[in-house]
Amino acid sequence: MKVSARNVFKGTISKLQAGAVNAEVDIALGGGDKLVAIVTMESVKTLELTAGKDVVALVKAPWVMLMTDSHDIRLSARNCLSGTVKSVEPGAVNAEVTLVLPGGTEISSVVTKEAVAELGLKPGVAATAVIKSSNVILGVSA
Repeated sequence: MKVSARNVFKGTISKLQAGAVNAEVDIALGGGDKLVAIVTMESVKTLELTAGKDVVALVKAPWVMLMTDSHDIRLSARNCLSGTVKSVEPGAVNAEVTLVLPGGTEISSVVTKEAVAELGLKPGVAATAVIKSSNVILGVSA
């Protein structure tokens, strides 16, 4: 599978909580890292999602927000994934920042160069990736 999303995570559904319209899907990424997705009940049925099923989670890098000094901030976003900056690749306007989570999962984000400077993002700095669960797209093998 070839996709344009920078973040392609392979994982296993650890929990699926069905609702009337949507379902919350917890995905174990390995090494203790996890991601939460919100999908429609139609997607649950079409993709045959159940606990224990292997899935691929896609997240476009511009959908990944970054923050530092997050210890006293609470957000409604289901995915607040703390890690360490691995690399910063500056461009003309934006930069691609890659974080490494404690379990080894890497997450790429595209943010402005101004945000990189304001947050002091550089290799070794602690940062948190913030991803809305509705921005996680799930896929399964055919």
